[in-house]
Amino acid sequence: MRHVGLVLLGCLLASNLFAQSSADSARQTEKVNQRVIQHQAEVQRLQQDVNQQESASQQAADRLQQQDRTIAELRKQLKAVQGSAKTPAAGH
Repeated sequence: MRHVGLVLLGCLLASNLFAQSSADSARQTEKVNQRVIQHQAEVQRLQQDVNQQESASQQAADRLQQQDRTIAELRKQLKAVQGSAKTPAAGH
């Protein structure tokens, strides 16, 4: 009878430890899930930031290209004006 009592006590202790371990695991799993959700939200936010920066960079590159074309056209016009100023007027 004494052995049966010890076996029952051992089973109860093991059951209690298992239940406590399961509860701890569940809490840890919940914490990990919350962190994963937070990290996913942070990744989405960072992706949006990168997309905005890439868009702004592309717009800036487009503006620079347009300015380069404008400068090239103005230089061409300047050369034409300078060339015509050096040529003596016909008939004078």
